[in-house]
Parts: sequence; structure tokens; C-alpha cells
Amino acid sequence: VQLQASGGGLVQAGGSLRLSCVASGTILSINTMGWYRQAPGKQRELVATITSGGSTNYADSVKGRFTISRDNAKNSVYLQMSSLKPEDTAVYYCKAVVAVRSITTWYQYWGQGTLVTVSS
Repeated sequence: VQLQASGGGLVQAGGSLRLSCVASGTILSINTMGWYRQAPGKQRELVATITSGGSTNYADSVKGRFTISRDNAKNSVYLQMSSLKPEDTAVYYCKAVVAVRSITTWYQYWGQGTLVTVSS
């Protein structure tokens, strides 16, 4: 299974970006999908997650500004980021919890990361 993230870039504070991540390979089912980020010198942190049923969870720092969504038919997850701040600058990683051969066994897969830079 591979996760391919895209959509990062340079944006001014107050601007918007939309990240996309698509999972490919041998996939029986995908449970939770999510976005995490890692800023320079900091640990990776959760940004937002979404279950297969559409339940979402957000870090307090992005609530009201970011929206996570997914397209189960396309094995894809998205992150719409608005009102971006310089402190949102980080490498953003997508993650998926995937059943490959049996729904009793789940594996975590990570995308390669996409850089978001917010200038002040």
C-alpha cells in the first residue's frame, strides 16, 4: 500500500491550501485516515482524522480553520486549510489504517509528506 500526498506549497498568511492524499495498492478496506504535521525541531502532531463513517477529530489549533474530508470510493483524504498562519508551516503527512487481506488485521501506512510554508 502506498499513500501519495500532494497540494503543499508557499502561501501568505490568511491564505488557503488544499492537501490531497490517495491510497493505492492491495486494499480491502480503509478505516481511519488522517493528517499529521511536523514543524522544524518539533515532534509530529495530529492535525485531523476522519473515520470511514465520516466522524472527524481536530487539533485545537486548527479547529474552525481546517476541514478534513474523504472520498471512500477513491481511497482519498483531503485537508482544506484556510486562514493559514505562519505557525502552520510544517511538513504534512497523511496516514491511513488499512486492511490488506483480512478485516481482522489492520496496518498503518504513511504518505511521504508535503511541505506547507506560510509566510507572514
